[in-house]
Formats: sequence, structure tokens, C-alpha cells
Amino acid sequence: MESTLGAGIVIAEALQYQLAWLENVWLWVTFLGDPKILFLFYFPAAYYASRRVGIAVLWISLITEWLNLIFKWFLFGDRPFWWVHESGYYSQAPAQVATRARSRWVRVMPSLAYCTFLLAVGLSRIFILAHFPHQVLAGLITGAVLGWLMTPRVPVERELSFYGLTALALMLGSSLIYWTLFTLGLDLSWSISLAFKWCERPEWIHMDSRPFASLSRDSGAALGLGIALHSPCYAQVRRAQLGNGQKIACLVLAMGLLGPLDWLGHPPQISLFYIFNFLKYTLWPCLVLALVPWAVHMFSAQEAPPIHSS
Repeated sequence: MESTLGAGIVIAEALQYQLAWLENVWLWVTFLGDPKILFLFYFPAAYYASRRVGIAVLWISLITEWLNLIFKWFLFGDRPFWWVHESGYYSQAPAQVATRARSRWVRVMPSLAYCTFLLAVGLSRIFILAHFPHQVLAGLITGAVLGWLMTPRVPVERELSFYGLTALALMLGSSLIYWTLFTLGLDLSWSISLAFKWCERPEWIHMDSRPFASLSRDSGAALGLGIALHSPCYAQVRRAQLGNGQKIACLVLAMGLLGPLDWLGHPPQISLFYIFNFLKYTLWPCLVLALVPWAVHMFSAQEAPPIHSS
């Protein structure tokens, strides 16, 4: 394992020395690959393009982030995978374009652009020393396999209790593993303690780096998905079948609401932060699936001119 880590450091140093002039590009690319951007942009964009794909993107995010949390405790210390959670579903979009296009280059370009994006995000994570190369590769393979397995099994039409139990299982399962390892003498927050000790500016240490930050996000989103799918607003909008213009309006409005929600401050106490994060991401799917489409639908209905019969 030490040799693998050493080789990863050599590769990261080579990238930093040889491609230092691309630093701003790498930072921007790694921002686009951040899990929070998936919730902020990829999830609503996918959902308004295709209901099933959007819900699938959210599900694959919940599962892979949970696995990320667990596997980094067992296998990789404090270095998480970069999970390619979109791979099993966003690859459907290039496939659909390919089947409808006659030109070979038109058929190839979407898949080529998609693979280029995955490669760029992986290299950017190595460049900024967020992950080792073997972690990027492991995340790519695991994400592809998980996407392939889940494609025909996306939970959509389930009882509300199913989503509540999923959120509870995510929390209890990881908590049990965490406290078991802690009892065995493994300090899973060792890097945070060192960061507070040696970092020149402790305010640079974000709450999101805490062990259960992603867990509170994922469990909240799982519960919020169930609440949204069983809400009266969702039922009304689903029967209405929004048009393309309405879907674009939904995306714009959702981004306008989710952006400020994401930048909201948080309590300084860690326990209150977890509760706040859970509630915030419980609201997230409710906005995207139910409240925003319902508001756009109601506004469009009011603006539509009356139809006069002859």
C-alpha cells in the first residue's frame, strides 16, 4: 500500500510541475465534479430533462456518497474516493443522441465529451492532492458497476415509509460502524484535529469536512425525496405534463432558490450543523420535484389566455 501511495504522490507532483499553468482550469473542473454541485445543478437539470434519470441521479448519489464515507474509514484513511455517480445514467443521454444521429461523428461526440469530462475531473482531483490516482480509478470502476446494477432498479414508486427507513438506515448504519471503529481505538477524525492544530487560519477548515457532513446531506435528501414524491404538489404537476419552456423556467427558478439555500450560514456547534444540514437537504428534493414545478405550472395556467369556443 505504501508503494501505491508513493507512486500516487509522484504522479501528483508531475501534474503540478508540468501543468502548473492550468491551475485555474483544474480548480474550476474539480468544482464541477464536487458532490454538492450534483445536488445544486446536475440533479435538477437531469430531473427536468427526464423524471426517471433525475431521480436515478439522486439515488446513485446517496448510495455512492454513503459508500464513500464507509470505504474511506476502512480502506483509505481520510482520503475519499471520487465517485463517478453519474456514469450509469448520464451515459444514457449520449446513447439516445447516438441512436438518432446519422453522422458517425455526431454519434461519437457526446460520448467523447462525456469521457473527457470524467478524465478531467479525475486529473483535477489528483492535481489538487484531494485524491490518489488509485482512488480515482477505484471510484470510476465502482461508479460504473453500481450504475449498471441500478439502471433497471431505480426506486420511484415506493411508500413514504421506504424513504424514511432508507434515511434511517443510512444514519444508523454509518453511526454503528463509526462508533465500533472508535471503540476499537481508531480515531477517524485525526486529520481534522491536526488541521486545527497546524492550520494558520482555522476558519479555512469547513464544516463539510466533518465525518457525518455528507451523511446528514444524503439521509436528508433520501427523506426529502419521499416527501416530494408523495406531496399533493407533485401529484398535480405530474398529471399536468410540463412543456419544454416550463421545464426551463423550473430549472432557472430552482437554481435561483437552491443557490442561496446552499450558501446559508450554519450553526458553529457541530451537532446543530448536522441537524441544519439534514433539514436543508430534506427541503432540496421538495423544491426540485414538487414546489418549483407546481409554482411554474400555476403561474403558466394563470397567464394562459382563455380559449373561446366558436
